[in-house]
Amino acid sequence: MVDTSLYAAFLAAALALVVSPGPDMMFIVAMGGRGGPVTGVLAAAGVASAMLVHSVAAMLGLSALLTALPTLYHLLRWAGAAYLLHLAVRAFRDRSLPVEEGAAVGPGRRRAFWQGAVTNLLNPKVILFNVAFLPQFVNPGLGHVMGQFLVLGVTIVVMGFVFDASVGLLSGRLSDLLRRSHRVARALNVFSGTVFTGLAVRLLVASPK
Repeated sequence: MVDTSLYAAFLAAALALVVSPGPDMMFIVAMGGRGGPVTGVLAAAGVASAMLVHSVAAMLGLSALLTALPTLYHLLRWAGAAYLLHLAVRAFRDRSLPVEEGAAVGPGRRRAFWQGAVTNLLNPKVILFNVAFLPQFVNPGLGHVMGQFLVLGVTIVVMGFVFDASVGLLSGRLSDLLRRSHRVARALNVFSGTVFTGLAVRLLVASPK
């Protein structure tokens, strides 16, 4: 269904993109730092789910609307920044006690999945990336263009989740060792809030190109 030579080139390019530090990775590190390893992995799963939605949208041609409707791009950009600032305020105001080892999964951990998904879905740069990146590795001459898009999209989603989940797990493990101290727990929340604020600012000042 896919061109093997193009697919090999895609795997190399996708691997380079996946391991490069970016907003999603920073978000996952911050979430793992606040809530522990399970929270970090769930945040990675949320990001991966949103990436799959973006890939399907690119496959169906829906993402091209952003290039034709600049207003829609800016609306998404401002909505994404507002949501990140909301998460930043929550982190800065968090005075909860450190998470005890072996504690049951709470609402905060379940929310990590949805927060990861919403943060990624409201980032128009990700949508434009899929529009620009995936078609380069599609060979229309083979037919089944939508199928090729789907294979490429699922591939990069799986690669991204494996790497991001590992990052979330490691950051969560480290935070579990540090959170025994109330002072360190507070510092981790401040770090998370700073990361969310920085991502919001980055989204607001980023050029659509």
